[in-house]
Amino acid sequence: MHNKGKVYLVGAGVGDKAYLTLRAQELLSRAEVLIYDALVDLQLLDLVPDDCLKLNVGKRGGKVSTPQDKINQLLVAYCCQGKEVVRLKSGDPLVFGRSRAEMVALTQANCNFELIPGISSALAAPLLAGIPLTDRDLSSCFAVCSGHQIELLNWQALAKIDTLVILMGTRSLPAIITQLIAQGRDAAEPIAIIRNCSQIKQEIFWGTLTDIVKKTEGLTLSPAVIIIGKIVTLSDRINQVSVTPNHLPLANKTILVTRAAEQSSKFTTLLESQGATVREMPALVITPPSSWHELDNAISDLQSFDWLILTSANGVKYFWSRLKDVRALAGVKIAVVGKKTAATLEKHHIQPDFIPPNFVADSLVATFPETLPGKKILFPRVETGGRAVLVQELTAKGASVVEVAAYESQCPATIDTNVWNALQHKQIDVITFASSKTVRNFSQLLEQQLAGNTNVNDILKDYAIASIGPQTSKTCYEFLGRIDIEAEIYTLEGLTDAIIQYFNN
Repeated sequence: MHNKGKVYLVGAGVGDKAYLTLRAQELLSRAEVLIYDALVDLQLLDLVPDDCLKLNVGKRGGKVSTPQDKINQLLVAYCCQGKEVVRLKSGDPLVFGRSRAEMVALTQANCNFELIPGISSALAAPLLAGIPLTDRDLSSCFAVCSGHQIELLNWQALAKIDTLVILMGTRSLPAIITQLIAQGRDAAEPIAIIRNCSQIKQEIFWGTLTDIVKKTEGLTLSPAVIIIGKIVTLSDRINQVSVTPNHLPLANKTILVTRAAEQSSKFTTLLESQGATVREMPALVITPPSSWHELDNAISDLQSFDWLILTSANGVKYFWSRLKDVRALAGVKIAVVGKKTAATLEKHHIQPDFIPPNFVADSLVATFPETLPGKKILFPRVETGGRAVLVQELTAKGASVVEVAAYESQCPATIDTNVWNALQHKQIDVITFASSKTVRNFSQLLEQQLAGNTNVNDILKDYAIASIGPQTSKTCYEFLGRIDIEAEIYTLEGLTDAIIQYFNN
């Protein structure tokens, strides 16, 4: 093999990113080029880096499609440029995924490639509808087939199989039923059609071969999976609360999480566990400071400090990136603000000596565990735009505070296109902010997008604004004119609880 890039033929699973494999998530997080299909859930696009080139080559019936030869050419071209290319396919890449043509093209061009399995809707859709594909009494086997070109299928053989799973078959449903009945299948055979499996908007249509066409007349069923067989009747005996998210408190709610561009969001996981659909919007770009000089000098003189104060996960990350020997911290006590900061510190196997109550910087001075006169404190912090109150209060109490730039946070150049479209089409219920900077940057990005044609508050009037605590709320009032939700406990868990309470009320 030549020294080129590599193409990963990745299964995206059934839609919801909760069902994405860990390997697929890892590859998306570092992809340089993403070439994806139409049925891929757009939330998965939020997992790739901001500078990743995203190309939609999806094929949908009745719509303009990218020719397969063109897709093959794109894969080869970007691989030969030395790029890491993720070819993202719905379900599993080798289940009706047209992967063979792509593998042949890559092999002929001497390109590296790797297959990454995904969960096929053929397996997931019945499960999420509470339909077992096999059963000792009703289904000893099942077959999976495509609803495209049904004239090529052996209907005489298929009619004898206990359970049939048909993908991409809703357009051909009347013809499929005609073929099965003609080959001796009972016209009263149960059938289920599962549309949008794994999504909050999942729907299931029940019937028989006799009446299902009439029951679904005039409906757009795609994308859907069709299940035919006596096994369908077992769904009535399964407690489907365990396989659907509709009982969760944030079901059918879409929440926008503003966050740092390169950081995965624990907040997203918390909200999704409560049934929410989450859209993530990069509202901060975290970079190294303009110079490491001050931080490096402070680290070389750590033994002269009594305390190290860390107020953000980024502060921990960048401080540790410059710390060559953890033994230099011997004799230095560490105070952290916030659970996330403490959790990031614990990844380095360090327990903080002090965490102020309420998880906010404002309470650090008032509850500091030692008298401050004569204490020398190192405070690695954001280079520009951070709050000066903490340093002022520590200094007023007699401490000597050395501030050093550990990182910089900036506003992204443009608003995320998918988020902007969602805002325009009223597809969001709540916009969340976990810091004042995300509020300022969000407002700046909106104003930049609107270019003075519309007031920011007019765009936001239909959405609830949620804040993690008083300081962030103050900035929301300043830039957005209001808040609707404020966490009582100033953590991501507290903000999740506040959003749930808001909708309960």
